[in-house]
Order: sequence, then C-alpha cells, then structure tokens
Amino acid sequence: MNTFSVWPIWLCNTWSTVNEPHPVSYLLLGATVSLEDWESGNVTASVGDSGQCLCHVYAPDTTFPADRVEHMQQVSKDMIIEIQNMTMFVNQLESYDKSNLEVIRIEFAKLQKKLEDCQQDQDFKLDIGNCNGTGIVSLSKPNVIQLNAHLSGGYLYGGWAKDSKPLRGYESMYVYGAHTGPNIYDFYLYRDYDSLILRSNFKRYDLPSGWVGTGNNFAVRGHSIYYQRSTYDMCKINVTSNKYDYRAISEASGSFSYSYSTNQILDFAGDENGLWVMYASEDSKGKIIVAKLDEKSFGIEDKWNTGVYKQLSGNAFMACGVMYATRSVDLTTEEIFYALDTRTGEEQHLSIPFQKFQEKYTYLDYNPTDQKLYMYNNGYYVSYNLAFPQGWQAPLC
Repeated sequence: MNTFSVWPIWLCNTWSTVNEPHPVSYLLLGATVSLEDWESGNVTASVGDSGQCLCHVYAPDTTFPADRVEHMQQVSKDMIIEIQNMTMFVNQLESYDKSNLEVIRIEFAKLQKKLEDCQQDQDFKLDIGNCNGTGIVSLSKPNVIQLNAHLSGGYLYGGWAKDSKPLRGYESMYVYGAHTGPNIYDFYLYRDYDSLILRSNFKRYDLPSGWVGTGNNFAVRGHSIYYQRSTYDMCKINVTSNKYDYRAISEASGSFSYSYSTNQILDFAGDENGLWVMYASEDSKGKIIVAKLDEKSFGIEDKWNTGVYKQLSGNAFMACGVMYATRSVDLTTEEIFYALDTRTGEEQHLSIPFQKFQEKYTYLDYNPTDQKLYMYNNGYYVSYNLAFPQGWQAPLC
C-alpha cells in the first residue's frame, strides 16, 4: 500500500546542515500523477554551492520508435519529467517567498497546457457522445490534480465538475464547491483548467439565506447548477441570470445516504441522455431510485427502481443512461458493483475495481464532454479516464 506525506509548498534558500542527506516530503504542484510514481526514487534533492535547493530527476534512456502510440507516450513522460523538475523538496525550512511560488504556479500551468495539447494532437480521438458500447469495462489509475481551491485539508465535503451540456464559450468552465461540513454555501466558477489550478479568473456565487444546500452531490448542466436543499428539495441556480428555482421530491427519505457521507439524499447527474437525480424512499426500502428530469419544467419525467441499497453504496453516477453504483473493497480500492440500464431496464452485478487516492470521497460525477469521472477525494481533485468496449479510445497523455 502506498503512503503519502503531503506538506505545504515552501521555497528554501539555505539548509541548516549539509553534512548528511535529508529525508524529504513533497507535494507536486497540481500535477497529474499515478500512485506508483510517488516515492519512486527517481527524484532526489541536494544543496547547491550557494545553498539553494536542487532537484535531480533520473530517467532511463529511451528511443523514439516509429509507432505513433509509443511516441506519444514518450512525449507524455518527458512533459511529466518537466513538471517533476519544478517540485520543491524540503525538510528544514527557513524562509517563504510567495512571489516565487506564484511564478512556479504560472510555469506549472503552462506545462499542464502542453499536456492538454498533447491529448488533442494525438491520432486517436475520443468519440464523445458515443453510447453504442456495452458499458464501462475499466477505469484508469487516479489522476491526482491538487488540493482544493481553499488549500485546506479541512474542506472534506465538496465536489468539482464540468458542465455536462455547456453553452457555447463555456466548454472549458470548471465549478468547485466545498466546506468543512456536508453543506453548500457557495460555488466557484473557473474560466478554464489553468484558472482552476491557479485559483484565478473565477466568479463566486454565495447562496442566499434560504437557499443553502447540503449533501454535496451537485451537477452542472446548461449553465445551471443543480443541488439539494434540505431533505426533499431539488434546487437550480442559473449562473447567467442568477435565478433560483426548486421542486420537492416528497417521497425522498432523509434516512438513506451514501456510506461515505451524511445528508446525501439527492444525487444529481448529467450524461449523454439527459439530467438525472438519484434518491431512496421508504417505499423502495432504501434502494436507489433513478429519476430522469425534464430540463425545461424541472420535474420528474420518468423513474426506475434499482436493486441496490443506497446505504451500502459509496456513491453512484450516470453514463450513457446507465446508473453505476460503487462500494469500498479496502482502504485503497473501490469497485463498480452494480449497473442499471434505463434504456432496457436490465440490471447487472459487476466487479470493476479501481484505485483510490485516499480512503473516503464525497463526490463522484461523470462528464460526457470528455468521458471522465470526477471525484472529490478527501479534499483533493481526482479524475479517472473511463474505458468503453467500442467507439472510444483512452487518451495516451
């Protein structure tokens, strides 16, 4: 099992002693890193002649084969090494230079943009919106982006997401909302990925009195944010007009939440087939009900009963009209164990394991525009690439 020591990022000018090597703890600035890359031994720290901190990265000799796929993988590795070169290793810290930290953040954002361009320029393209396959077959390793925008480990309850049906000009927008408890007091809208990483170029929406949310399982669709208020109320805020609306689901029961968090009574989702809300009732005996919402009237259009108990599920999400439920296997492993296809009514009992960055998470949301799964894992932004059996290729970068 991998363990992590995550420390704040400081810049040091001198070490108190240079006679012995120092153990180092580290934090990679917002980089996307698989778990095996942490503590790999390929990166070491030393002290320069002037007392500055030096980072040494050791990479194996490689060649560029003619095959396009291997070439793109190598390009990705080279760019990740560039990001690793920016990591600051510290043990004894004597000074903190905020201006230099901001410079590093800007340089990191540039490298992240290079990685995104690599994905866009490769030969294999995502067949976005294609639901002709038979469902999810596997997930990638977790892509750990960075700590939340509050830069606080105490903000354990929250989520981050993209618009599942974005308006033109807002395709790159990200939404973040979190707090120290299972309530929703505000949302932050970031212009693009770089802005999310740098915590800049954002709009903050403070929910007025009477509209404070709970449960954290919000969804973004059509430039509106859908979230839970109290036990039964579905709320909607249009971030263009700042108009609020709500509808009550009277049969939803406050007795049934997901296993990782309380108050997650209504769980919203948006996929290729529309807008959804998942909940459980006394009549369903705690089993999840999937309801499709009419986006214009903001009412329930249709609903399906599932065979999975909500309290035994870590979370659930929708993809291509299929509801997937997850549960814990152990401290580092989760699995998709159940699926209901709303197109056919067919239920499936599955075992699709995937790795967790940390044990508990309070948010899981699929986005059809990039076919990624977004997780808020113990205060960290985490994402997964999904593998479908046909009509889709996972990005190589």
